[in-house]
Amino acid sequence: MYFRKFIATTFLIALTSVSYAADTRPNIILMMTDDQGIGDFGVMGNELIETPNIDAMAAKSGSLSTFYVSPVCSPTRASLMTGRYNQRTRCIDTWLGRSMMDTDEFTLAEALTAAGYRTGLFGKWHLGDCYPMRPQDQGFEDVLMHRGGGLAQPADPLENERRYTNPILFNEAGEAVQTTGFCTNVYFDAAMKFIGESKTKSADTPFFIYLPTNAPHGPYHDVPEELREHYMKKDLTALMAAPPKNAAQKEKNQDQLARICAMITNEDQNVGRLLEYLTEKGLLENTLIIRMNDNGPNSMRYVGNRRGMKTNIHEGGIRSPMWMHWPAKVKAGTTHDGLTAHIDIMPTILEAVGAKPDLNALDGKSFLPLLVEGGKRDWPEDRQLVIQSHRGTEAVKYHHFMIRQGDWKLLHASGFGIDNFEGEPKFELYNLKADPTEQINVAGENPEVFARLKKQYEAWYADVSSTRPNNYAPPLPIVGTEHENPTTLTRQDWIGTTWKTGAQGHWNVEVAKAGKADIQVILHPDVVTGNEATITLKVGDKTHEMKSAAQTINFEGIELGKGEQRIEVIRSEGGENVGAWQVVVEHR
Repeated sequence: MYFRKFIATTFLIALTSVSYAADTRPNIILMMTDDQGIGDFGVMGNELIETPNIDAMAAKSGSLSTFYVSPVCSPTRASLMTGRYNQRTRCIDTWLGRSMMDTDEFTLAEALTAAGYRTGLFGKWHLGDCYPMRPQDQGFEDVLMHRGGGLAQPADPLENERRYTNPILFNEAGEAVQTTGFCTNVYFDAAMKFIGESKTKSADTPFFIYLPTNAPHGPYHDVPEELREHYMKKDLTALMAAPPKNAAQKEKNQDQLARICAMITNEDQNVGRLLEYLTEKGLLENTLIIRMNDNGPNSMRYVGNRRGMKTNIHEGGIRSPMWMHWPAKVKAGTTHDGLTAHIDIMPTILEAVGAKPDLNALDGKSFLPLLVEGGKRDWPEDRQLVIQSHRGTEAVKYHHFMIRQGDWKLLHASGFGIDNFEGEPKFELYNLKADPTEQINVAGENPEVFARLKKQYEAWYADVSSTRPNNYAPPLPIVGTEHENPTTLTRQDWIGTTWKTGAQGHWNVEVAKAGKADIQVILHPDVVTGNEATITLKVGDKTHEMKSAAQTINFEGIELGKGEQRIEVIRSEGGENVGAWQVVVEHR
């Protein structure tokens, strides 16, 4: 079991024990798109989606051909930031309070800050919106981000009106920022501004940029129009998982794919802008750029000779490209097929900057020697990787998991969208070398392989599930601190059954100090009828009520006791009860 004090001490000793020459350490840019599949690039065999800049970068990069991620957003991001399986971090889902990462985790950004790097995040965090889980609380100096899992989700300010263009974002001070332009353009603009400011302040100080865009994640209503029109002129039928049943279905599929493709090509254009900027500044040679996806594609579309999409644990849902572009160290065209994954990113980057962390604190392993010139090419043939993700409040044994070792892969595809499964697990065993499309279950013909992988998975599950006492308890936002006041609680982190407009739920928070607070209740406009309703605010064991027809209701001078508290709001009218959309708590 590893706790923050132990991890931090381990890393800090390792980082400070190395004597750095600042001009030799690379700048680092970690780019990751949201819901872009492994087949959504020209270089990966896609003849319809245009990604010329990424294709050109990939040709000049080193690459890993067997790189795994989780099938959904937050688990990948937790593993990326910690070098550990997300089940160790309390981040086990993407919503309803389970996408928050425990602050005991020592992040990549914290490690690089300790090494003297300037750090910036521009885009999607999705590991906690409230103190102390925000990126600025976890090692990032500069931040421009959207809250929650994406724009147009419940964590978004209602006044943003679901916009991807000119979105309201949040900076490192927690302040709302009205931006101009399509969201991906905004993130890349912020990254380039950060680079310029970093080198102006100190030419010798290296930077780390985490650039996880929220495109091409849905919804698809607000995309670059010129690119959408461009793709509508193409026949995108070949990208569709199955031939459309009729003309209306074809038109619907064509429109959605055109919107997804538009966001992908827009991202590619921004990559081109960034590479040109680095070249102009003389920084490209010694900038380590890592490029990857967070999970499989957000529709059933081309994934090469693989099967599946986002949320699936078949290869199409959990495989990502992995390109490392570093002209000073990595020879173009260098490749390796060793089993690698998101948990390997942190140790790889730390080795690249000269740090030697205690690998006992990590699940990942640096793949840097596989790609740098003069590096060792050996990689453990018996390495095992486990990927498991599903809905719910805790990991469930055998539920929606895969374990891979060598060419063998054992899985139970019980479905991401449920908390648990019924009956006995229905295991599938594939030899991916012989059957890359995972069509022939050979568990019966290979009982020894089946038994070995099943036992290894069981050992992994027992290990990650015992990382902490009460291992799967959710982290708590802390209200009433100098770091964040007021605190906005949204449906992203409430304890409930759904995000739907008419749903009910509550928030569990930790109150830093006893005192009075003003609590603003924000209702979704769709539930406000214009009639007076009863608004009930419950804080711990105390209840407060008022009558109001408004969308925003203010409760003033509410007593908050120190420690863990439950906050709930119910709007009642005509026998119908709905919860708040957001609640803003401002400690006096």
